[in-house]
Amino acid sequence: MRTGSFIAVLFLVSMLCQIDRILPFILAESIKSDLALSDTQIGLMTGIAFAVCYTFLSLPLARAADRGSPGRILVSCILVWSSMTALGGIAGSFGLLAATRFGVALGEAGAIPSAHALIARRIGVKQRGTALAIFSMGIPIGTMAGFAAGGAIADSLGWRAVLIGAGAIGGVLAGLVWLVTGPTPPLAVPSPRAEPARATSSRLLAVPAFRWLMLGALALGFASAAFYAFAAPFLIRTHGYSATQVGLSFGLLQGAMGIVGTILGGRLFDRAVRRGRGRLLGPPSILLILAGLTTAAALFVPHGTLSIALFVPGMLSFAFLLPGAFGAAHLIAGPGHQALASSLLLIASGLFGPGLAPLFVGMVSDWANANSVPNGLGLGLLIAPFASIGAGLAVRGADRRIAPNLVTYAIASDQAGSPVRSARA
Repeated sequence: MRTGSFIAVLFLVSMLCQIDRILPFILAESIKSDLALSDTQIGLMTGIAFAVCYTFLSLPLARAADRGSPGRILVSCILVWSSMTALGGIAGSFGLLAATRFGVALGEAGAIPSAHALIARRIGVKQRGTALAIFSMGIPIGTMAGFAAGGAIADSLGWRAVLIGAGAIGGVLAGLVWLVTGPTPPLAVPSPRAEPARATSSRLLAVPAFRWLMLGALALGFASAAFYAFAAPFLIRTHGYSATQVGLSFGLLQGAMGIVGTILGGRLFDRAVRRGRGRLLGPPSILLILAGLTTAAALFVPHGTLSIALFVPGMLSFAFLLPGAFGAAHLIAGPGHQALASSLLLIASGLFGPGLAPLFVGMVSDWANANSVPNGLGLGLLIAPFASIGAGLAVRGADRRIAPNLVTYAIASDQAGSPVRSARA
């Protein structure tokens, strides 16, 4: 099987995964009106459902991917989340719709770690950042497609048709993945010992650089979850856009910035790795801090076009960080532990942030509306820029603690399994 076809199919997986995850964000206003929900319920539906499932299922699924067949796990995950997305389209109450979002999260909890495990077994260390960038590019493109197509279809056919159609596409993609990825290559050298996921996780968390990466992922989860959950409703309510207009302007711009961010981030990471030096994460840390400042300004400017323009650094920074963060985590973890390392970062970004940030924004908005305070969503969304700055500082802390010799070691052991090594500065 050719590497290009392999990466292309995984890119489609990443894209559909993101589409099914963010569809309730662009559909939030329609769902709220149809089911008579509050902003707090919207926050609960888009946040805690994912957080709980990621917490309890991501690590065991990642461990299974590292030790077994990540391809089979990936296909199973696609089928689960796609079927639950389709079922969401026939839900008639908040409880049933929230239950389907738990199901979507169940499937997606193992998708990215198992895909990362496939990439780690097929792509060498010196090119892995670019491969991860192409895979991660599915996130911004999925966001773009979800906002643009989801908004347009919802305006013409209704939000239920959007969810049912997205679920059907997932069933087709699962078959394509099964046909194209083929048998999963085994580890070049078996891992020295098979230990519980908790033990490996504890050893990874003992590495200072990885702990700082976890803090950065935690802060990024707060920033991105609040941003994606309520940026579209903010533009609709505050600046009078329709769902279609938001999809075409905000969604397409988000996709374009995401493409640029992931590819540039992956290229710069690979270049740093080939140089064999530390300081792999400096550029994304600076961009995250800048994005925090511009996002805060975007929430209070009087013109919608200017608001969207000031959102651009945030759109870029989220994508720009992904290849470097996952690539650095894989270097620290070592062969045979990449899916687990990815899972830990996903848990950090997907546990508290998505669970609490949209809920916080919704509660602030409901409070503001009840007390006739203007721009309630803008006030609640201030959590995003503060968290973005925090993520930038944490990533900078991780960058300073990645030992330069770790890169050389990882390249030398590219074809050999090895235990987790310390990356102390």
